Amino acid sequence: MISKTTIDQVYETARVEEVIGDFVQLKKSGSNFKGLSPFSDERTPSFMVSPVKQIWKDFSSGKGGNVVAFLMEHEHFSYPEAIRYLAKKYNIEVEETQQTDEQKEQANERESMYLVSEYAQDYFVRTLWETEQGKAIGLSYFKERGFLEGTIKKFGLGYSLDQWEAFTKNALDKGYQLEFLEKTGLTIVKEQAGKTAKTFDRFKGRVLFPIHSMSGRVLGFGGRILGNDKKAAKYLNSPESEIYHKSKVLYGIYFAKQAIAKEDNCYLVEGYTDVIQMYQCGIENVVASSGTALTPEQIRLINRLTKNITVLFDGDAAGLRASLRGIDLILEQGMNVKVCSFPEGEDPDSFARHHAYEDVVLYLEANSKDFIQFKTSLLAEEAANDPIKRADTVRDIVNSISKIPDRIKQEIYIQECAKIMQVSEEVLYNTLAQINKKGTADAGKRLRQEQKSFEVVKNERSVEKVDVQNELERKIIEILLLYGNQKQEFEDLVLKENEEGDLVLEPETIEAKVYEKVYLDLQEDEIELSNERFREVYYGLVQKLNEEKDFSISTFISSLDQEIGNEVSSILMEEEKYVLHNWESKDIYPKPKDYGIAQLVSETILTLRCNLIKTRISLLQKNTQDSMEHNAEVLEEIMNYLQLNKLLNEKLNRVLS
Repeated sequence: MISKTTIDQVYETARVEEVIGDFVQLKKSGSNFKGLSPFSDERTPSFMVSPVKQIWKDFSSGKGGNVVAFLMEHEHFSYPEAIRYLAKKYNIEVEETQQTDEQKEQANERESMYLVSEYAQDYFVRTLWETEQGKAIGLSYFKERGFLEGTIKKFGLGYSLDQWEAFTKNALDKGYQLEFLEKTGLTIVKEQAGKTAKTFDRFKGRVLFPIHSMSGRVLGFGGRILGNDKKAAKYLNSPESEIYHKSKVLYGIYFAKQAIAKEDNCYLVEGYTDVIQMYQCGIENVVASSGTALTPEQIRLINRLTKNITVLFDGDAAGLRASLRGIDLILEQGMNVKVCSFPEGEDPDSFARHHAYEDVVLYLEANSKDFIQFKTSLLAEEAANDPIKRADTVRDIVNSISKIPDRIKQEIYIQECAKIMQVSEEVLYNTLAQINKKGTADAGKRLRQEQKSFEVVKNERSVEKVDVQNELERKIIEILLLYGNQKQEFEDLVLKENEEGDLVLEPETIEAKVYEKVYLDLQEDEIELSNERFREVYYGLVQKLNEEKDFSISTFISSLDQEIGNEVSSILMEEEKYVLHNWESKDIYPKPKDYGIAQLVSETILTLRCNLIKTRISLLQKNTQDSMEHNAEVLEEIMNYLQLNKLLNEKLNRVLS
């Protein structure tokens, strides 16, 4: 187990904006940062990070928490894994305490698969550098490809011995379970009737490219065969598993993420060697789809870091055609796309190997075309003087424009297409309208078909009532978290009898810390929070604020379980969502949150009292209907509560009907 000293040091050192900035492109927004949600498909930012409070909130999915909660949600880390990741990032030495057998057994399946994958990478790297076969075959191949030793080590490239069970036997000897070796696809298990199952190394005799998640965890491998076996596939990937989904992974994203955010552009290539060679050349903002067709999930990974993608393809016709298929998908995600093709016979790997960094950069800048320019130049060549093919080319380009969600961008691209293809804008707009109309009609048809497949039950729409008590208790937690230790002057109300014998509320000024004022007022009225979660947080907060001079929100959240921590983060960041609307740009200037703290505290407690009085009056009125006994006493109590309620509402400047 990780010691408490290490955990405390991690929380004190880690900066939530720095850690999340490795996964999401964040932009300054007042005292906070905002970005696109990494948990949902969105085009306008609803993800907020607060450096002051060291928490984050995703308004699109409702998730939130501290830096550890983010890693657990985004990377599916366990708590210890998240702490280790942060310790490594900030060069903190992890101090271990003895782990019991029971705790070891609690490691779940996913964690076990990660451990097996990480061990496999270490094994394949050692095999490459330390065995005769590894050096003679694997290392020689990488060096022939032009990879420098530093590059080979950085990307964790390895080699699997050309033996049936070399890796599997080694892993079993080290205590790794066959179940997880099979589930990660590292070992193939073949059952034999009446005999012991046979095991084989999946990547036998191949050089290996480990595939990392955005946080650097090994998810799977890509293996290239070096022999002349025509029956074996040239490239072989790890199979789909609990930790590896090829449609959701981009090769090189771990090494490229910071450069992508910095350059505000991502180069997209096809293969592993393309990525490595470009990176070695000095162009680090490059990733690959690992030989699979580009997917929306992969595009959204890039979308978290930048809005701009430049697709790099080989100079051959098949590569150029492949680029067209991915363009529409990128446009649908609301991203800006350019395409750059290399001279015939060249690909990103070979071009980067034979040219200096400056030359590669100049080539990319000069030859990266807007998707319309690229499509028109590619398709117009084929159309030549054939009017039918020319018309099809125009329709194909307008079809791509129809995928763009931004109407302004659509209009600009229509104007661009009209100039290049020498077609009137009116005709292009009509074509665009037809395509959009057909898309809407098709969507409606699909919806009707789906509705026929199910029995639709129509329920009357009901407006969900606001739970006033819950909202007020939520506000009390927020006040304690934000301002608990601040000293304020409060105008307290004392119930007194005036000369005429009427009850009146007289003001008295007192100085106290916010948490003391809240606690004493609630205790005086014998008010207990009704929401169980809020009650637990409330007493924990009061205790911490009373005991600790330097109260830290981040440290407090880290002491809560994940579910309650998420709730607390939601409370703290609730008002931050209004920052997303950028009211200042509309000449609307909301008051800062800390404006009139004493007034906020007093009004919240007064409103809570009014709400409880109202609830009490309703209960007493019900009792008078249920029983005629003691009606006079009950009515007198109701009248007293009504008078008190009136006084409190007058203080709140509310008019009662």
